[in-house]
Amino acid sequence: MVEDPASGFCGAVVRIEQGAVVLEDRHGKHRVFPMTPAGFLVDGKPVTLVKPAPAAPKRTMSASGSVRVQGLKARTARDSRLWVEGIHDAELVERVWGHDLRVEGVVVEPLHGVDELNDRIAEFGTGPGRRLGVLVDHLVKGSKESRIVDAVRDENVLVTGHPFVDIWQAVKPSSLGIEAWPVVPRGLPWKEGICAALGWGEPADGWRRVLAGVRGFRDLETPLIGAVERLIDFVTSEGA
Repeated sequence: MVEDPASGFCGAVVRIEQGAVVLEDRHGKHRVFPMTPAGFLVDGKPVTLVKPAPAAPKRTMSASGSVRVQGLKARTARDSRLWVEGIHDAELVERVWGHDLRVEGVVVEPLHGVDELNDRIAEFGTGPGRRLGVLVDHLVKGSKESRIVDAVRDENVLVTGHPFVDIWQAVKPSSLGIEAWPVVPRGLPWKEGICAALGWGEPADGWRRVLAGVRGFRDLETPLIGAVERLIDFVTSEGA
């Protein structure tokens, strides 16, 4: 509420238009006054009304929790790459980190397994500005995957992973409407066993359910989030 000292009109500021302020008194009457310096009173003291600064644009977040870049034009792809084991891994990484990867110009490529990882690294030809980040499933002590990873000796390659049997299991059960991932008996293919236990049909049908349940990073288990974030940092660091 302000007062025009010349006329004694008191009212609430309704809007500002063309350098003037519109006041509304308690009866709903509107009057327009120029916004002159020290031209109004508040509690008997002179004040200068100032037009509010434009509101800052609302920030929106990407699925990974980063600030979404508005009007994004994807950056030209870097020479560095992010490798994942299979198509499902690539689709899940795209689902959550796709915006970040386009901002940074990082291409994700499926390896279709890590058995020949060192040979693939040699074929790729790493070096300064040409790094590799590799995401590996079931990276636990004593596993076949851990032995393969331990043999990597290239400073331009970072291998991280998660402890889950398959990338499916890195999705929180609560995000899929189940209490827990079923235990699949040894010797039975894991995806087929999961789909049979949950009544999800074929693995292709099951994967569609899993991917549809992922809306952002909060739907994923922490080990996978940390592993992917480390890889993105590695392949986008200065000189990569």
